[in-house]
Amino acid sequence: MQILALETSTEHGGCALWRDGVVLESACPDGRSHSETLLPLVRELLARAGTTVNALDGIAFGVGPGAFTGLRVACGAAQGLALAADLPLLPVTSLECMAAASGGSQVLSLLDARMGEVYAAAYRNADTSPVLIDEIRVIPPAELVWQESGAGWLACGNALAAYPAVAERLLSAGFALQADVLPQAAWVARLAVPRLLAGEVIDPALAAPLYVRDKVAKTVAERLREGGRA
Repeated sequence: MQILALETSTEHGGCALWRDGVVLESACPDGRSHSETLLPLVRELLARAGTTVNALDGIAFGVGPGAFTGLRVACGAAQGLALAADLPLLPVTSLECMAAASGGSQVLSLLDARMGEVYAAAYRNADTSPVLIDEIRVIPPAELVWQESGAGWLACGNALAAYPAVAERLLSAGFALQADVLPQAAWVARLAVPRLLAGEVIDPALAAPLYVRDKVAKTVAERLREGGRA
């Protein structure tokens, strides 16, 4: 089984190929736009792996939340490739990628949303993928208050460096911190595998980025139940 994954929700974009448990990954070069570099990087990755888009079983993409322009790049590229090759799409959120990459059992993923806000979501890591607790939110850093002991919890993401006061509050509450964790294409690919096996895919024509501003986001599962829109 082969799954191509695209992730451009932050400035550190890239693509990855999951093939029977082995992951190959390539990072977009710094200083250039994802719209300029992503598709050439995909072609290079597939050529290096000795495969083609038509040989894939599905395409996964980082659906968000994240940078507005970056989310459109990954979604648009995934949609175009999938339509051309008649493949299903698998949306994976940036915050669950971070939770999985952190290795923690209970994780608070925090991504800098710019404009003085933070994307935040809490997860429990299960066997196949992180399980979302409550909702994905975008909030001012001052409103990110933990009301219980953070013992056994880990907070990850670049918002910890962007807003040191948040990191200090969570550290005082007992959280472990990993400020260097960001969404990565390799984790998009890994998290997409059980979803493809379970048939949790969307039609490429219905793909759309997950924007969280001005509303509370629904989970991917909820959106799938409401018609398959990512």
